[in-house]
Amino acid sequence: MQAIALKRADGDLAPSTWRRFLEFWEREGRSHFAQEESELLPAYARVADPAHPAVVRMLLEHVLIRARIAAIGEQPEPVSRELNELGVWLELHVRHEERVLFPLIEDATGMTVG
Repeated sequence: MQAIALKRADGDLAPSTWRRFLEFWEREGRSHFAQEESELLPAYARVADPAHPAVVRMLLEHVLIRARIAAIGEQPEPVSRELNELGVWLELHVRHEERVLFPLIEDATGMTVG
């Protein structure tokens, strides 16, 4: 939902969309990334190759998304185009996790993810 809102943010909606996204990020987004990195990936690494391209992609995307959020947050006002790009990144990231990474981890560990 957050990705869709960011992708649709235009000039007038950009500030309120950004505020709502930051509320989400502080409430659950940031901790979601941290939990994946501190719990999910170590469980996978115990039984499979942590250098798997799907794992590397997820970690790289986490870094890039965090950097993008920080860069937008440093601006006096959010720029619609940058919010739209962040929304695209988030959407692609979620799709990768749901379609590739989580099934990989479930198959390797027997855990249910997602």
